[in-house]
Amino acid sequence: MQTLTHTTELEVKFSEADPLGIVWHGHFIRYFEDGREAFGETYGIRYLDFFRSNIVVPIVNINCDYKRILRYGHKIRLETTYHDSPAAKLIFNYAIYDAKTNEQVAKGNSLQVFMDKEKMELMLTLPQFMIDWKKKWLKQ
Repeated sequence: MQTLTHTTELEVKFSEADPLGIVWHGHFIRYFEDGREAFGETYGIRYLDFFRSNIVVPIVNINCDYKRILRYGHKIRLETTYHDSPAAKLIFNYAIYDAKTNEQVAKGNSLQVFMDKEKMELMLTLPQFMIDWKKKWLKQ
């Protein structure tokens, strides 16, 4: 299975921490979203690119395994990895590391499906937009 990875760094914001200074667990899912957005910006597969092709890609499954806490002010390194699939879906894995210590903070994955934007029906085959994208970025 072919993969494509993007790495970005983020700093934990004050608004993401509770009164004890610990990041609320739900923000990790948002970090995954930040990773997908950065991946999309780099590789030309942003949500707006899908939308312009009359496609939406809702998340149907997302998981997060928490390893360590994060606190306000931590700098993190987020690795977002796309896993190629012949099916009409997007599979991403995520790994969050403390940028200073390189310790893994969390890992997870998400699954998105392709839907026709107008009909809101599941697409059973890869849209042409995705076929063209794979030709550009993945070794065939």
